[in-house]
Amino acid sequence: MLAVALFLALAAQNPGPYQITHMFVLGGDGRWDYVTPDPAHNRVFIARQDRFMVVDERDGKLLGEISGIRGAHGIALVDAAHHGFATWGNDSSVVMFDPATLQVLGRIPAAEDADAIAYDPISNRVFTFNGDAHSSTVIDPGPGRLVTNIPLGGKPETGVSAGDGKVYVNIVDNREVVEIDARTLKVTRRWSTAPCQQPVAMAIDTKHQRLFSGCRSGVLAVSDYAAGRVVATAPIGQGVDGAAFDASTSDVFTSNADGTLTVIHQDGPDQYRVVENLQTAPGGRNMGLDPTTHRLYVVSAKFGPVPAESTAANPRRRPPLVPGSFMMMVVERAATAH
Repeated sequence: MLAVALFLALAAQNPGPYQITHMFVLGGDGRWDYVTPDPAHNRVFIARQDRFMVVDERDGKLLGEISGIRGAHGIALVDAAHHGFATWGNDSSVVMFDPATLQVLGRIPAAEDADAIAYDPISNRVFTFNGDAHSSTVIDPGPGRLVTNIPLGGKPETGVSAGDGKVYVNIVDNREVVEIDARTLKVTRRWSTAPCQQPVAMAIDTKHQRLFSGCRSGVLAVSDYAAGRVVATAPIGQGVDGAAFDASTSDVFTSNADGTLTVIHQDGPDQYRVVENLQTAPGGRNMGLDPTTHRLYVVSAKFGPVPAESTAANPRRRPPLVPGSFMMMVVERAATAH
């Protein structure tokens, strides 16, 4: 009932071009991380601390789980190899699984704090981004074999493939974007994201060769990745962790822990304006975009108060989750919502 009431309240106060059209209560224990849609099969993979939930994006039904993972973060699906890859952050490894059955097929060594993950189709390689190890692990997705580890010179977060043989990743502590040549497996360029600080989320517009770095300083930095420099910025919500770009609408999105989804329209490759800060839910900092339906999936939960004694011992302790309240919100353009 709490989730239903929240959904009705959020829907009533949204006058913008996007709205929450559905809210599915998924329940289950554990915090969450990356949200990865699988458009070909109408599914969404959601990292839940010790497992990945696999949810039907149409009705919110739980289709299955990839369990037994300590420190679940990101998923990369490689259709050509019929394999999926999931980062196991607490064990410095990657799990290879069968996307059809969700059965674990093996484990591949990575490096400390294996977090985000991306597939590059040109080189046919999977890249993990290992925060504490300051590196990227490269995997051959056919046999599920470790290829090498690439030093990145700083703490990486989210990365993307440009589809041209280059992979880009945010370096949080150095306020940089790093370019990796996916064929030679070398860092070929890096540039500053200033004035953006702590770049974490990333999305890409391959048509105009633009990267979007969502930064914890409340800024979206837009880079021309052909030139290797920031060309525009825009304000976003606080606590960003997810970003997406929809080429069909020229809209950039960031999902933020303050309970907003910032929508920024691309008027031109170097011109951007905020058109909406959609109210989602506090903690809703992770999302995924299905590029075929153009729906966004934002996840969060209800939070309870932190006990006073816990606050005194650890002022930064996060509030506990209300049991059973974990949910997935579906966001669509108002003109196409149904």
